[in-house]
Amino acid sequence: MSDVTTPDIDELSDAWRTPIQLFADYLRYEKQYSAHTVNQYTSQLGFAALYFSKLCEDWFAVQGEHIRRYSMQMRSKQLSGRTISLKLSCIRSLYKFLKAKNIASQAHYHNPAEAIKGPKFSKPLPKNLDVDQMAKLLELPDDEPLAIRDKAMMELMYSSGLRISELVGANIQDINPTEGEILVRGKGNKERLLPVGSKALSALKAWLKIRPQFAHPDEIAVFVSSQKKRISVRQVRLRMQEWGIKQGISSQVHPHKLRHSFASHILESSGDLRAVQELLGHSSLSATQVYTHLDFQHLAKVYDNTHPRAKKRSTSE
Repeated sequence: MSDVTTPDIDELSDAWRTPIQLFADYLRYEKQYSAHTVNQYTSQLGFAALYFSKLCEDWFAVQGEHIRRYSMQMRSKQLSGRTISLKLSCIRSLYKFLKAKNIASQAHYHNPAEAIKGPKFSKPLPKNLDVDQMAKLLELPDDEPLAIRDKAMMELMYSSGLRISELVGANIQDINPTEGEILVRGKGNKERLLPVGSKALSALKAWLKIRPQFAHPDEIAVFVSSQKKRISVRQVRLRMQEWGIKQGISSQVHPHKLRHSFASHILESSGDLRAVQELLGHSSLSATQVYTHLDFQHLAKVYDNTHPRAKKRSTSE
């Protein structure tokens, strides 16, 4: 979801507010989406409701033409194709929810956003660090407590392809150092058991040895801050960004880049897209297929550099 400001929906009637609130509760409690994602959905729908309320009496009176006009207004504001598509997707999801929960009577139900497509946009390929860059990033000092913690976090993310939320949400009982495994809870609170590599296990053991200096006796979080509480997503991002600069990494380092690097390197070595899907916790293969583009780029480079018929002719020929 794109970042948005919070709309002022106090002027809206219950006919507009109530469906948004019911949908937000559904996302929060049934789908178990993060607070950030739920807030993004409600904000986007709040903006849409403020626009449609000037044209219709409630959500069920909205027509396809109203959606098109809303889309055109967003284009006139020069919003990106990705942002417009996300806004339309939120509206579409609301109507699907209203139908599924029988909040809209089947007799007059319609999804006015169903046939409205957002502008086309190219999806940028995930950026990753190569193996040498990862090795350089992970060469952290072993005599600084916070560096030991940060090394364990980054090694674990790269070793097991964790999302940032899965990393900060990890608890002590989730790690099985004997078997080299970690139990993580992903999107929708779905659990998956992941292998942990030997270097990540060593880094984790080093951190767990000094962790009592930072954690209260009853703290269950694996990673804690100097304030002796579970480390936050923001803190992890800042620490990784700082280490990227200190270690001389040319591109910006952030948690998702480590996950991308994990997926890309596994795919380059194995070619097993299904295995990468399972490791990443993607619900559909299409979400994982973006990494095949990265893999193809790698293979194409190898081909260009090694195949005798791929090499460029010299100017003397």
